[in-house]
Amino acid sequence: METTENEFQRKLEVCYSPELFPVYFTKKECIVVVIDVFRATSAICTAFQEGINQIIPVATIEEARAYQAKGYIAAAERHGEIVEGFDIGNSPFSYMNPELKGKDVVLSTTNGTQAIEKAKEADKIIIGSFLNLTAVCKFLENENKDVILLCAGWKGRYNLEDSLFAGAVVNYFEGSKVFTGISDSSLAARQMYKSAKSNLNDFLKDSSHRRRLQRLNLEKDIEYCLQTDITELVPVFDGVGLKV
Repeated sequence: METTENEFQRKLEVCYSPELFPVYFTKKECIVVVIDVFRATSAICTAFQEGINQIIPVATIEEARAYQAKGYIAAAERHGEIVEGFDIGNSPFSYMNPELKGKDVVLSTTNGTQAIEKAKEADKIIIGSFLNLTAVCKFLENENKDVILLCAGWKGRYNLEDSLFAGAVVNYFEGSKVFTGISDSSLAARQMYKSAKSNLNDFLKDSSHRRRLQRLNLEKDIEYCLQTDITELVPVFDGVGLKV
């Protein structure tokens, strides 16, 4: 049987919203990189860097409360704020607490854990942020599968910072032959990242989610989340929880 050129291509696609994920998710044999720069995936990467054992992502507050009732440490965030009844949200600084080292934490967020839920049928889900950018790229380089860069966005809508990270991943592979099937969405993200990479902070100064977090006095979180390569850990979802 004659094989077409496309069958040998490894695809690298950017999905700008979880609402679009069914369009991109055409086969289970792929890796999905879930991206929520402000702040869920940055917090998750920080948690593992600080020695947390496992993060169990859940979509709803009710699920988080159920785990909490069983004695789990549970974290929940909605609209950028900690949900009433929980001690932790999705600020990376919350996960620098030495008392969390070696513990399992249940996490529910406005966007990031929703994106994980959407992608659960994929062969592999990993967590991406600027904090582990190069580690994510090296991980993808060593896997012989198509990749979907899934931007968590904001309540199903496009956002800038997640798209920038996706563009940074695409940019890493420019000129290589690791991925030969580069979609238009990936090309657009890469061009945007090239325009922004000299000063991500300035490029994002008027972005909607940045302004939202600034209103909550979370500027320190923003600055932290835009740091690059402060960890080499790549959290991987095992069907129940995230581990490294």
